[in-house]
Amino acid sequence: MNKVKANSSPDSIIKTNEPLIEIKSLKKYFDVTDRGKKHRKLKAVDGVSFHINEGETLGLVGESGCGKTTVGRTMLRLYEPTEGSVLYRGQDITTAKMLPYRRKLQYIFQDPYASLNPRLTVSDIVGEPIDIHKLAANKKERADKIARLLELVGLSSEHANRYPHEFSGGQRQRIGIARALAVEPEFIVCDEPVSALDVSIQAQILNMLEELQKEMGLTYLFIAHDLAVVKHISDRIGVMYLGRLVELNDSEGLHKNPQHPYTRALLSAIPIPDPEVNRQRKRIILEGDVPNPLNPPPGCPFSSRCSYKKDICTQQVPELRETEPGHFVSCHFAGQI
Repeated sequence: MNKVKANSSPDSIIKTNEPLIEIKSLKKYFDVTDRGKKHRKLKAVDGVSFHINEGETLGLVGESGCGKTTVGRTMLRLYEPTEGSVLYRGQDITTAKMLPYRRKLQYIFQDPYASLNPRLTVSDIVGEPIDIHKLAANKKERADKIARLLELVGLSSEHANRYPHEFSGGQRQRIGIARALAVEPEFIVCDEPVSALDVSIQAQILNMLEELQKEMGLTYLFIAHDLAVVKHISDRIGVMYLGRLVELNDSEGLHKNPQHPYTRALLSAIPIPDPEVNRQRKRIILEGDVPNPLNPPPGCPFSSRCSYKKDICTQQVPELRETEPGHFVSCHFAGQI
């Protein structure tokens, strides 16, 4: 998907299909101590690899606790990786000093109520990254930048001197988006940015994110658990289960030809507006619960809930392999079931 680079003029359009950001065998383990004071490793992210092309939106979906948010936070070094690497424009930033990269790599948090400092005005919240990166020469330029950013996200300059508690959830999320845009980033992790909002407000925020992407040439990692929302905004979709990437394909291809049993179950749960069609389709019901990540099953992480499992599934972890151009699946029997 080709997009215009941020701040480019019509005379200097740059089109590229080159990866903007890439992760290779990324792992994030947390140390956990149980009641018996036994130290164990929680493998929140366990060897995930993918790239995101410039101007593209990659959706990342899965059940709660599958590790998708941890992937986003580890990519931006809000969590330090346990293993693996993060590459931005081909440069390994896994151990680099991050301040120079914070301008280009930003994060929109899930909870608009918890992600804004209640003691700061909107002007201070949006202006803080401008101050940190010294993007305004004086107070007037700073105020003008803040006013433009608020207008960009559907608010007005009159909101600048108010506090977060004076706004609705949707407005607070717009403030969070304005804060992320303040440093003119190239890549933004959108961590379930609409999950805490009413459905009508969700559509507004999604449409705004798409418009901003077109205007500013942004690249997104869009994290969500709602496949219908992800399909709407994403060019490609990755499906995670128990810390691993189990399927990756373009949005249309994933919906038309899911090859992993877990992806099929997720897609079957998407409600269809037509009652007749909804009644006639076959819903795939997964038995059991997601395994404890402190004690995952041997072999394939999905084996304990998969109706197609065979002996090899409980003995060997399947590799993420390309079953057709651009379609990657982590299943021993991908294309056969």
